[in-house]
Amino acid sequence: MKYTFDLHLHSCLSPCGSEDNTPANLAAMCALAGLDIVALTDHNTAGNCAAFQRAAARHGLLALPGLELTTREEIHVVCLFPALEEALAFGEMVSRRLPPLANDPHVFGLQTLMDDLDGVLGEERALLAGAADIGVYEVPALVASFGGVAYPAHIDRPSFSLLSNLGLWDPSLGFPLAELSARCPPDFCASRPDLQGVRTITASDAHYLDQVRDPCQAMALPEPTPEAVISWLRSGLSRLTT
Repeated sequence: MKYTFDLHLHSCLSPCGSEDNTPANLAAMCALAGLDIVALTDHNTAGNCAAFQRAAARHGLLALPGLELTTREEIHVVCLFPALEEALAFGEMVSRRLPPLANDPHVFGLQTLMDDLDGVLGEERALLAGAADIGVYEVPALVASFGGVAYPAHIDRPSFSLLSNLGLWDPSLGFPLAELSARCPPDFCASRPDLQGVRTITASDAHYLDQVRDPCQAMALPEPTPEAVISWLRSGLSRLTT
C-alpha cells in the first residue's frame, strides 16, 4: 500500500520551534494535513519523541522517533530510528558531544519538554542549537549502529546543508538518499552533475504549525511499521510515488 509521509518536523523543544508546536498540536496538524507517516526531528535531541508518538497514535499516524543532528561541519542531518529506545540512546550520545553551554531562551528560544496532552514537563537547559563533535563522514555508520538511518537535510539550502558547507555531494559519505526542502527549485538536481543518480525526498522541516504541508509524496510499503520505513529509506526509493 501507499502511505503519505513527512519525516522532518520540529516541536517546541527545538529552540527555533514555535511554542504552539506541542507534540499534541503537531500530531493533530499532521493528521489534518492527510499524512500517514511522520517523524519528529528536533535539533540534537529526541526528548519529545515519546509524547509525539503517543499523540500521533491517537490520530492513527505512524510516528518515527528521530532528531536533526548538527554535525561538526554545521551540516544538518536527519537521523531516524525504528524504536524510541534507540533514538533516546543516540540522543544521549549526541548531548555528550555538544558544547557545554546553557541555552539562553531570550536569544535562541525556549526548549520545552512536554507530554502528549500539552502538559509541560520542564525545560531543556543545555543549548541544543550548537554543533555536535561528530563529523559528517561518521554519521551514516554511527546512526546505523543504533539501528537507524541518516541522510542530509535540505541540501538545496544556502546554510546548514551538505552542499553549502562541503561544496558537493561525495558518494563516499555513504548516505542512501538526500532531503530537499519544500521550496527547492524543480530543476535543482538536474543542474548539478554531482547529484545525478542521488535519490531524494522532500520534507516540510516544519517549525510552525502552518508549515506542515499537505502530502506531496508517498512510499509503497508491505505494512506500515517503523522497520519497513527504515528499510524503504535505506534501499526502496524506487517505490516513491507522488
